[in-house]
Amino acid sequence: MVEFALILPILLLLVMGIAEFGMMFNAYLSVQNATREGARIGIVGATDEEMEERILSTSPSLREERMAITIEPENNSRTSGETLRVLVNYDYQMVVPFISNLLGGNVNLSGESSMRIE
Repeated sequence: MVEFALILPILLLLVMGIAEFGMMFNAYLSVQNATREGARIGIVGATDEEMEERILSTSPSLREERMAITIEPENNSRTSGETLRVLVNYDYQMVVPFISNLLGGNVNLSGESSMRIE
């Protein structure tokens, strides 16, 4: 019983760290997928608003107010053959209290996709 009492805090910290990393990795994959989907519809003539709507709709688990979307070049200055660049920055807030206190609380996740405009 004494050994278990000594190991339990370390074991709980390890399990909670694994869970936190899994949630953060899921958010990162959602950001990457959202940038790819936004760029994919942008290269065939979608407007910036349509691209932002697609980015938000393909990442329902992420909070919109923590997301910053950058699209280059702007809608009016796109020409065929140029590269369209979509960048999404997401401010991930850690859920597990002890882990967030240990690592600082917020992690900036970013995803970028570049595709040639058709």
